[in-house]
Amino acid sequence: MKNSHQNMNHGHNNGDHQHQNHGHEHDQNKENHSGGHAEHHAHMAKDFLKRFWISIALTVPILILSHMIQELLGLGTALQFTGDTYISFVLSSIVFFYGGWPFLKGLYDELKERQPGMMTLIGVAITAAYAYSTLVVFGVEGQVFFWELATLVDIMLIGHYIEMKSVMSASRALEELAKLMPSEAHVVQEDESTKDVPLEDLQKGYKVLVKPGEKIPADGVVLEGKSSVNESLMTGESKPVSKQKDDEVIGGSINGEGSLTIVVDRTGEDSFLSQVITLVRQAQESKSRTQDLANRAAFWLTIIALGAGALTFFAWTFFTTENFVFALERTVTVMVIACPHALGLAVPLVVAVSTSLAAQNGFLIRNRTAFEEARNLGAIIFDKTGTLTHGEFGVTNVLTFNGFDDKEQLLSLAGSLEQNSEHPIARGIVKATDGLMKVEKFNSITGKGIEGRVDGKQIKVVSPGYLRENNIELPTEQYEQLSGQGKTVVFVIIDDQLQGAIALGDSIREDSREAIQSLHDMGIQCIMLTGDNQQTAAYVANELGLDDFFAEVLPEEKAAKIKEVQQRGLKVAMTGDGVNDAPALAQADVGIAIGAGSDVAVETGDIILTQSNPKDVASLIALAKATYKKMVQNLWWATGYNAFAIPLAAGVLYTYGIILSPALGAVLMSLSTVIVAINARFLKLER
Repeated sequence: MKNSHQNMNHGHNNGDHQHQNHGHEHDQNKENHSGGHAEHHAHMAKDFLKRFWISIALTVPILILSHMIQELLGLGTALQFTGDTYISFVLSSIVFFYGGWPFLKGLYDELKERQPGMMTLIGVAITAAYAYSTLVVFGVEGQVFFWELATLVDIMLIGHYIEMKSVMSASRALEELAKLMPSEAHVVQEDESTKDVPLEDLQKGYKVLVKPGEKIPADGVVLEGKSSVNESLMTGESKPVSKQKDDEVIGGSINGEGSLTIVVDRTGEDSFLSQVITLVRQAQESKSRTQDLANRAAFWLTIIALGAGALTFFAWTFFTTENFVFALERTVTVMVIACPHALGLAVPLVVAVSTSLAAQNGFLIRNRTAFEEARNLGAIIFDKTGTLTHGEFGVTNVLTFNGFDDKEQLLSLAGSLEQNSEHPIARGIVKATDGLMKVEKFNSITGKGIEGRVDGKQIKVVSPGYLRENNIELPTEQYEQLSGQGKTVVFVIIDDQLQGAIALGDSIREDSREAIQSLHDMGIQCIMLTGDNQQTAAYVANELGLDDFFAEVLPEEKAAKIKEVQQRGLKVAMTGDGVNDAPALAQADVGIAIGAGSDVAVETGDIILTQSNPKDVASLIALAKATYKKMVQNLWWATGYNAFAIPLAAGVLYTYGIILSPALGAVLMSLSTVIVAINARFLKLER
């Protein structure tokens, strides 16, 4: 989910400009998730592109008709004819009013908000160029700036389009959360028949039948039945939870092998899922607004340009013998040159390159501002289940006792017996078994395990409680070691002899170890956040060498844990894959979603790891640092030439016969743009 476009009313801080021309104020970190946002921003991008193509088509004849361009190309007066300046005026007027409208509107909005930025700089430059050139066409002595006006509008339009396509589209996190719920529920009638009713018609006290494999439609309490329920997306608990009479169930979790009849306890806004939705929204809306590099550069450049322009006009008018027309021409030249074309591309080009690089390497940048913030991270908080671990309940250890030493045979015998059971433990063992054999005389030992004949042997797969009840000596040391790691242990009895044990749990990813080491090498603290029990969490934290961990954390507490770490003065990233991680992903300075996880986690994340590889987190931070460095370099290239171009354009060396003409200024601007474009292409991802 926390994403780049917060409101329909946003100052577009997620690129290098403020898109206030469309009257929408932008929060670059989080978003109010409205269904219309994606369409709105798609429309904006389409609008910029349409204006660009129309403007570029009109720019071609404007360039051909420009006397300055003709002179630069050595064409003399060959292409000049009576009325050519009037045609240029008409074409430029269309470019100014149609192509330049977003910037003119942005100029108005920024000045209204008293926050001059890129829009002010562009708006003032094109207005000055157009107004002065129009005066020249209709009789005032001087040079027209129509071609500079047209190319400036073209560059800024395409720069904004590139930027808009590079930043994330509107987040759909809340819609994805809602999709977790089924559309209908099987309500049990008085005659014990069932009737399917829409979810919104459910009320507290209704009895609902949940069939095997179905999603539970509402929070409630089990009245009848027994089953295991997968709550991993909701609570972070890695293994299915057994449910029977009087146990609570959560709407959106998935029922396992048995049927359950529940009585609805909470619906609508009171439900667990709705509370998660509220937490996501609150965390997203509470993010502070910041200005990015290009906006700060544009702000100061606007102040400098306006000040230099006013000073130039004042100085030439009152302290020299030059006429008003000369003073006006110098002023307009300063205003046009002070707005470098390259500034419109300095950040968007780097964004486009870094976004492409990231995608090629398995992660998608959805919120560029948060991505840039990744360079300053002091701590990364990982969800355990599905992020640091595989998130699957499976066999982790096979032990043999009493002279039996064939682990594969032990697993094969147990797996063959378990193929007749739908219990999560059974599914985990069967999945780890190759070559299942036929089972005879299968029988369930109520509450303690199962038994049957496999390959001519009497096999039992039982719980520790069965051993105690039947006075079979429990291998205490091995059992306590495994159970201390949060694993479930079952024992295998072959022909009444205890021959082995099988431990099941959530195994640690090998990639996690390398990721933690890489992050430690970068000086970043690594912390784990999980809903799992203290023993399991401590085991995983110790195995990976984590700096800290939080265990048994409820979903509504996760965002608070992020805040707790942030209060240590650290910039915090959260990496997770479940619904229960959504509020924490939203609260973090940078939310990193594992792509193989739930849709809502992916929609809430600022960056998506499509390959579900924790090592990509370290690569991501390295790319963020490199991207920021390139942005700074480009902004220096884009604005640096103003240090000597503006004074020369203002005429400080006029007495020595040195003055910067608009044509030469245009060449410098073009050179700056080329340098910025080439520099952006040199961005590389160090892995």
